[in-house]
Amino acid sequence: MGQRDVRRLLVIGAMTRIRWALKNGAPKGSWLKRILERKPRLVVAIALANKTARAIWAIMTSQEEYRRATTAG
Repeated sequence: MGQRDVRRLLVIGAMTRIRWALKNGAPKGSWLKRILERKPRLVVAIALANKTARAIWAIMTSQEEYRRATTAG
């Protein structure tokens, strides 16, 4: 569950990314595009916030630098 303020910031960031993707188009074949086609925006925002939190946790616990994922294409 974590801290309420951190959770809120993750969801706000996810909603911002979703609004950008809806306005400008999500990358073709991306996870975000596929899930936006099937689920409501708020559900997608929670999923994206969760995914972001897990990535942050993994980076922090492994003491590694962030490596940008390659997109399928």
